[in-house]
Formats: sequence, structure tokens, C-alpha cells
Amino acid sequence: MRQGGDQAGLSDTGRAWARVRANLRLSAGARLFDQWLAPMSLVEPCDGEDVRLALPSAFMTDWVRNHYAERLVHEFRALLPGVRSVSIETRRASSAPDVVAITAAPPVQRPIAPAAPLLDLAAALPAAAPRPTAPEASLHIERPVLDPRYTFDRFVADASNRVALNAARALAEPGPVRFSPLFIHGGTGQGKSHLMHAIGHAFLDARPDARVLCMSAERFMFDFVAAMRARDTHAFKSRLRGCDLLLIDDLQFIAGKDATQEEFFHTINEIMAAGKRLVISADRAPQALDGVESRILGRMSAGLVADVKGSTLELRRAVLAQRLVELPDATVPADVVDMIACRIASSIREVEGALNRVVAYASLTGEVIDLGFAQSVLGDTLRGAQRRVTIDEIQKVVSEHFEIKQIDLLSARRARAVARPRQIAMYLAKRMTTRSLPEIGRKFGGRDHSTVIHAVRRIEELRDTDRDVDGAVRTLIHQLES
Repeated sequence: MRQGGDQAGLSDTGRAWARVRANLRLSAGARLFDQWLAPMSLVEPCDGEDVRLALPSAFMTDWVRNHYAERLVHEFRALLPGVRSVSIETRRASSAPDVVAITAAPPVQRPIAPAAPLLDLAAALPAAAPRPTAPEASLHIERPVLDPRYTFDRFVADASNRVALNAARALAEPGPVRFSPLFIHGGTGQGKSHLMHAIGHAFLDARPDARVLCMSAERFMFDFVAAMRARDTHAFKSRLRGCDLLLIDDLQFIAGKDATQEEFFHTINEIMAAGKRLVISADRAPQALDGVESRILGRMSAGLVADVKGSTLELRRAVLAQRLVELPDATVPADVVDMIACRIASSIREVEGALNRVVAYASLTGEVIDLGFAQSVLGDTLRGAQRRVTIDEIQKVVSEHFEIKQIDLLSARRARAVARPRQIAMYLAKRMTTRSLPEIGRKFGGRDHSTVIHAVRRIEELRDTDRDVDGAVRTLIHQLES
């Protein structure tokens, strides 16, 4: 097995693996890469079509399958188009490998019109129960990319998300469509994607022969552009418009993309006119999605809009309690669970990640989990959680300070009374969060990163020359930090 290093004498797959590792380190960050991805190695020899990767423990193998299976296939195919599958296995000295292959052409298939294939991740966890499948047809067939972990049974509900959960259950029920589209919005890591995948699973349970497609808005854009370049937009249109249930995640990423929005509009029109089901998610409500055409937002608002609010302490505790039931071999004291729930409040995803990290470290080191051990393992995470500020919080505080509407910060208005607070909010976002410039721009109505750079430089200049601006920034920083 190889883990990178000198590429001399490596096969094509070995050289590609070295590139993939480098790309993963850049995108995931050094800490996450070193913790989960660095121990992964390439199993050789490889035939150029089926890539095999190995990890030293089953816990790490499951984590990588759950979080990076699709990404690994994308990375390898970008370098070696002939790659057919990527399998991830556990390699122990005294046991046979535990293998799960992530492929783009699974043997069990669903009828959908011809198109560029999406990846099959339905087998990403060995414990996931197989789903009934339809008979084979003469058309190209693919299964929806649904995460087997994300079902209604595993979704923990409380007052912050109950409306969205009930709406999701209602839309997944068989029979006449009660409402469509369902638009789910909320902050990152609060459960939007979980609900969307759960809808897909429940719908397929009731209708095993249904055609379901789940994709991000970014993937929609990528596939549409690829279809235009290949002069095969008919297949792209047929694939999406032939769905019984279409799930589109992160709508905000098509803001400002006119050609993509044109096709998206016609697609959702066809879905709705045919009385089929449509679910869309975004990080904010329809009326706050600056850069998205008003006719699209009108269609979204015509259905049911449900929000997923920030998690409560009770919800975080309940999520951790449920996850521990699924980890029967892990002994985590109540004070450790309470510490994680209390001190990591930014998102449910980070709460689950913190628990996984503590359990993984204990498994790899053989140490007993107690409060001191957990605090040592989660040191950086806990320190970051203490001072973490979100862009949404910055926008809220800035709009209240300057007595303007929060939506004005996302709008195209250039009046000084709006433009200067917007620049200050961008400056604070750059200074007080870890978001990149493009990410900050997207959170401010889909603006370009150069606009953020200009805003940051302008406020830096004004703080040296304008007492009012400097005083406002100091007040806002103190308010946000407190």
C-alpha cells in the first residue's frame, strides 16, 4: 500500500492518488485531513478502472465513506476518466478487508432518461438496508444519490425544526400532492439536507419504482453546462423533467447565473405543471435570495416555505443521546455529552462531528473517555466555538445598529445609508469569521470576491481617518464578541 511521497515508478493510479491527496488536504484543511484522510492508503496493484483505498479502522472507514465517498470518485475521475469505481475498505493485520465500492454504474438501477451519470452512494454504509428496485429497462438507469444515514427515523425533532419535519413527511406521503414545491431554509449544518434525503427515502419506500433525483444547485449548473458543451441538452432536460420527485439543495449557489437560472425556471415549471413533487433548500428565505430571478422566487413562495432554526441546547443533547445509541461500543460519560452540547452551538453537524472525534481518538489511543480527555481532543474546536461569529449574526447586528433592514445588506441598493453599513458588515465578516472572500460575497447577495476586497480596504482606510466609522466598528466588534 502507498501513501504518496516520491512519485517515481508509480502507476498512473498511484500518481493520481498523490494528486488526490494533495487536493483533499487543500480543500479539507490540515486538521481534518490529518485526522481522517491522511491514514488512507492506495491498495495496489490497480487495473485503472477500480480503485481501492484502505484505512486502519472500521470507524475511520465509515466516516470517510459517509463524508468523502462522492468526492473521491470526482477527484479520481477528474484525473483518470476511465475510473469506474472507488472502494473503501478496512485493512487489519488479522482480518479480511471490509469493502464498500462507490460506483457510478450500480447493477441495481432505476429507469431515468439518458444523461451524464450521477454517482451511486446508496451503498456507502454496509448497515443500510437494501431498497426495492424496479425491473431493468432499455433506457440508461441510475439510482438517486441518497445518504442512507439521513432518514426520518434518525432526525431528532424539537420546536426549532418541527414545522419543516412535518412538512417533509407530508410531501413524502403517497397519494395526491398536497403542496409543491416545499422550500426549506436555515443555517449551515442544521438539518436541511437530512430532511431532503429523508423525503427521498420515504418516497421510495412507498413507491419503489418512482424516479427520484437529488442534487445540489451547483451540480445542476455543472451538469447543465456539460450538456451544453456536449450539445446534448435534451437528455439533461429529459432526466430532470421525468422525475417523480426532484430534490435540489443549496439554491443560493445559482445566484447570478443567468443561463442556469433560465433552465432551472423551465425545469421547475414542468415539474409543478405535471403535478409532481419538488423540494428545494437554501440558506435563507426566498425573499432574501438576492441574485435569484424573481420569477423563480415567486414559484418557491407559491408552495410551502418552512425554516429550520438554530439548534437549542435540548436538541443538541437529544441528538447526542441518539447518536450514542448507534455507538454501543462507545462509553461517553454524561458530563462529556453535556459539555459538547453546551459549548458547541453553531450547528448540529459540528456537534455530531465533535462526538465522532472524541470516540475515534479513544478508539485509536485506547484511552478512557472522560471530561479531561474530551477537552484535550476538542481543544481547538472548543476555543473556536467560544469566539465564533457567523455572517448572519454580523448582518443582524449591523442592520440593527444602523437602523436598516437586514435584507438591504443583500440588495443591490447603492445609497450611502446602505452601502457603508454593507461595507462594514463585509469587513467584520472578513475579520471575525473564517469564511473565504467568495463565500462572504455569496452571503451578501451573490457579490464577487473583488467587491469584498474593496469593502475591506475601504473600511480599513476610513478607520484611520473617520472617527465615526472607527467608533461604529469598535462598538460592533465589542457587541459581537460579547
